Amino acid sequence: MTPKMMAHAATVSSRSRPPAVTATPHRHRVDFATLGRTPLRLGLGTRRMTSRELEIVEAAGELLSAEIPDTPTATASDEEQPPSLLRGFQATIPSADKGRTRRRLTRSVEAPRMGLKRMGLGAQGLTMDEPEAEGEAESEDDVVVVGAGPGRERGKRGRKKRGRESLSAGKVFGRDELERQKTEIKKDKENLHVRRSLIHSDITEITNKIEALDAIRTKLEEDLLKLQEDELELDDELEMVKERLEIEESRTRHKGQKGMSQPAHLQSSRRRKGPAFLPSEHDELPPGVAFMTLECGTTPIAALDFSEPYGTLVTATQDDAQPRVWDLLSGEDIGHLRGHTGPVKALQVEDHVCLTGSADGTVRVWDLRRVDAEAEDEWEGGMVHLSDVIEETEEGEGEGVVVDMNGSGVRHGKKEDGGPCIRLLEGHSKAVTALYFEDETLVTGASDKTLRQWDLTTGQCVMTMDILWALSHPPVAAPGGALPNHLFPGAAAAAGTFAVPTPPYADGSWEMYQDFVGAVQFWGYALVSGSGDGAVRMWDMRTGQAHRTLLGHTGPVTCVQFDEIHIVSGSLDKSVRIWDLRTGGMFETVKYDHAVTSLQFDSRKIVSAAGENGVKIYNRTSMQHSTLSTNGHTRPIEKLRYMDRYLVSGGRDSTVKIWAL
Repeated sequence: MTPKMMAHAATVSSRSRPPAVTATPHRHRVDFATLGRTPLRLGLGTRRMTSRELEIVEAAGELLSAEIPDTPTATASDEEQPPSLLRGFQATIPSADKGRTRRRLTRSVEAPRMGLKRMGLGAQGLTMDEPEAEGEAESEDDVVVVGAGPGRERGKRGRKKRGRESLSAGKVFGRDELERQKTEIKKDKENLHVRRSLIHSDITEITNKIEALDAIRTKLEEDLLKLQEDELELDDELEMVKERLEIEESRTRHKGQKGMSQPAHLQSSRRRKGPAFLPSEHDELPPGVAFMTLECGTTPIAALDFSEPYGTLVTATQDDAQPRVWDLLSGEDIGHLRGHTGPVKALQVEDHVCLTGSADGTVRVWDLRRVDAEAEDEWEGGMVHLSDVIEETEEGEGEGVVVDMNGSGVRHGKKEDGGPCIRLLEGHSKAVTALYFEDETLVTGASDKTLRQWDLTTGQCVMTMDILWALSHPPVAAPGGALPNHLFPGAAAAAGTFAVPTPPYADGSWEMYQDFVGAVQFWGYALVSGSGDGAVRMWDMRTGQAHRTLLGHTGPVTCVQFDEIHIVSGSLDKSVRIWDLRTGGMFETVKYDHAVTSLQFDSRKIVSAAGENGVKIYNRTSMQHSTLSTNGHTRPIEKLRYMDRYLVSGGRDSTVKIWAL
């Protein structure tokens, strides 16, 4: 090639070749953070853009060889902060086992081998007893390092005995090999640390999952209990509807009789199991809040009862001989029940009929439809005495006074002359402290330590049951059952005047408790009473005998209620006891901090007044306790009554609170 041609080729080559980049020690590179901010130059031609034009310098080799930090927090320890994903993956690679095996083989490179694996398998009977052929090669898994000198003899007989030699005797390693093994060991330890951190992280994660599952399980168990309560509520509602259906059928059968139709049976609200038929607006009230307050005087509430939710309420205070009648729908005072000469200690309301027991030893029957606040001064003209009723009923039905406890009220010769009191029952010598009526039967308990059964159609006392006689003639108890008679708390005081101090309430106040008969209730011929000697007695109303005595309370029994299976009693000994009617034994005990003065229960809950400002509720399904105190009483509660989700309570602050449950 001529010099001219070589010059021409160099010129063409220099035009087609891109300008050379001068190598500098610090060449500019674009990291990953500036990728998104790199200026992009797009052309409309067909020429392909290169990475150099985008100012991107790839450094894949350096990135792969760079150490990736774990990025832990400044204060977090290695146990709390897990390592990175890549580091954890590298730590799980089984390279440590290979390195450990290599180091062991390196240390035993000059030592002879013997088949320990074959010896172990032979001891387990897993190898054949055939002799091993000479010169047969052994596998690496079948070797173990032993120390042996160059002149060691293997003869079984006559061989020379010598001392045992260490496995590492005569092994010399260079510095490079030792440094390499040191680095490997440190790396293995670091990997173990990483794997330990990963395992701790997994354990923590599993623990959190277990806690979350436990919370879900608890929530599901609560939902299951709620379903059980809903099922019980539906059962009660079904029973209530069936009873009302029977009443309607009975009214249809008696439709042709003279006068107003009479239902065959009016069940007491104290034993009513089905839920009350509440208005739809009741669901809009917040649960557990007292939405109405009634001021009833200056002394603590002694007794209260109401006919139905948003119906008629009757209240009596400790020094009040004239109970007050309220309209629960409007919260207004309708009037007073005037007639008693002593404070009213017990009362019961069913529909429009009210019975009151007073410290004057009498029981009065009232027709609440006749209470008129504007005509209270004329109350004396309408009172009918028992003797007058008996004389007039002998002359004829049309001229006498007829008391209909099933809904027809009282008919007088002249209706305008009648008052709210329609009957007076006299017989007790001391204060009437407890009463219960259903249909035409009434049972009263008094401080004269007797129980009396009355026929409300005639106003006569049918039977008298003496508690002192029952104390002196206890029924024969089964082995391990009732306690001896001399162990009755308060039995000595029962013979004379009964008065015991109450345990202090939550506010520190206390008083003398003098109601020897705290509560009575009957169903059919079965009667249950709670008395000041701490005993709960079961009576047969056909014979007047106490056939069973339930002992366990250590203070006077203040309240009693029972159904087909259980008896629930409250006492001044700060406990509520649940008894099993089938066995006569104690089924459950609920303890409180103060005396229990009133209670009521159904298949789902026990509501009680336990000497505190709040209403105590015990859930029989979940066995959980709760207290109603929002917008509640300022002093301890004395009495309460509820139907389904409607509660009325009276406290020592002289107020009555109406609650939505």
